[in-house]
Amino acid sequence: MRYNVYSDYLRQRYGEKVYKLPISIPVTCPNRDGACGTSGCVFCGEIGAGYENLPESMTVKDQIEANIAHIAPKYKAQKYIAYFQNFSNTYLPIDRLRNYLNEACQPNIVGIALATRPDCINDSYLEMLTEFREENKIDISIELGLQSVNYHSLIKVNRGHTLGEYIDAVIRIKRYQIEICTHLILNLPWDDMTDTIENAKVMSALGIDQVKLHALYIVKKTVMADWYEQGKITLISKEEYVERVVAFLEHLKSDIVVQRVIGRAPEANTLFSNWQTGWWKIRDDIERTMTERDTWQGKKCNYLNGTAVRKFL
Repeated sequence: MRYNVYSDYLRQRYGEKVYKLPISIPVTCPNRDGACGTSGCVFCGEIGAGYENLPESMTVKDQIEANIAHIAPKYKAQKYIAYFQNFSNTYLPIDRLRNYLNEACQPNIVGIALATRPDCINDSYLEMLTEFREENKIDISIELGLQSVNYHSLIKVNRGHTLGEYIDAVIRIKRYQIEICTHLILNLPWDDMTDTIENAKVMSALGIDQVKLHALYIVKKTVMADWYEQGKITLISKEEYVERVVAFLEHLKSDIVVQRVIGRAPEANTLFSNWQTGWWKIRDDIERTMTERDTWQGKKCNYLNGTAVRKFL
């Protein structure tokens, strides 16, 4: 492969196929309940990102069992990661979070991934996660929503935090040696190729373990849906998105794992999703472009460690 594919990383780490099981718990987000805002991000719908999730009213144990019953026969998987996916999964009291983590420690669960926001990272929570990891001999990772290093764009999408909080969260998480995955949208209406490359440079400079890329969805009944229908924003072409992903990967350190290069959202929930094209076709276009150009992840990652003084060494 031309880039560091997540499925290969999991197979190497655990010795066989590993699948992530989406988990929902009754949490919200500080950008929804008034802590830093009430309307949420302009692109986020009422159900968040959990399109494939089971109801949060189900116990974590029951969600895991139901997901395994669906996935195991189809994919022949025996090991799984419990992925607390929707909204901000560290935005609740520490004891409640630990209880949910305990529920997730089921047979064949080798890891737990927590999706959250930079402003929901705190040393006390990280200490608990570290203790839990050691006591239960289970891997813990944190998936941080950032979307862009362009802090002007973060203000426009009403993230409720800027780049500074993200950097603070990364520094704190790394002190506890917990793996970090960062979510990025490479085609926000206000970002260009320069922002795309800067995304890769910041991820590389901070030593992020994994990244997850997706194109912007226009989810129905959101502020961004109103802007889209009113013609206040325009989106780049599919071809330009492919160009941005290729440039991002070229500037990304080769050891950073790429969880995905394009996401997906159901047509029924969106006004726009992936140019009305199958996500796998866009992925194939990205990989084909990299092969045709004989390029690869990290090919242009030559900007770290004081490039100006190399001539003296």
